[in-house]
Amino acid sequence: MLRLVAFLRGMNLGRRRLANEDLRAHVEALGFTDVATFRASGNVILTAPARERLADAARRLEAGLTERLAYDVPVFARDAEQMRAIAAFAPFAEDELAASKGKPQVVLLHDAPDAAARSAALALAPTGDRFVFEGAELHWLPCAGLADTTLDLKLLATALGPTTVRTKGTIELIAAKWFAPQSPLQTTPPGTSPRHR
Repeated sequence: MLRLVAFLRGMNLGRRRLANEDLRAHVEALGFTDVATFRASGNVILTAPARERLADAARRLEAGLTERLAYDVPVFARDAEQMRAIAAFAPFAEDELAASKGKPQVVLLHDAPDAAARSAALALAPTGDRFVFEGAELHWLPCAGLADTTLDLKLLATALGPTTVRTKGTIELIAAKWFAPQSPLQTTPPGTSPRHR
């Protein structure tokens, strides 16, 4: 059985409001099991039917939710191994984290970008911000809070393709609670500072 997390873009923004209880019901109705949600920003942990591949599960979830909710619900899916790798990746030095007024962010992509796309994205980084690519993720350390950033996320999506953003702390907490091999119910990753969640 495939255990994965689906990061949904655009949930609970503007007039689009959906309680986690209702979201879980929609996901279960599509044939997924052991469904859990984390916070109200469209983070869904679920188990796909036997032998279903990650990409196929993501496409089926995206199509099903889009049909049920009557608006586009882009899905960015990661399996257990990928979640542990994203959570463990530490591209920024402690002094960089301490100097930043913002929280580390993870920009999730559908696929690893090519060199041209990476170059176009790097050119968009505001002065003082740090961008580091790793696989199908862009790790972003903004020098200010997201409310004050000058990064144009629409232009970033033009360069990289569809994206959704989560704090690194959210990634770490989901990985620790649902995907840690030594303790599936662990809720706080060792060494995680609350400042960066």
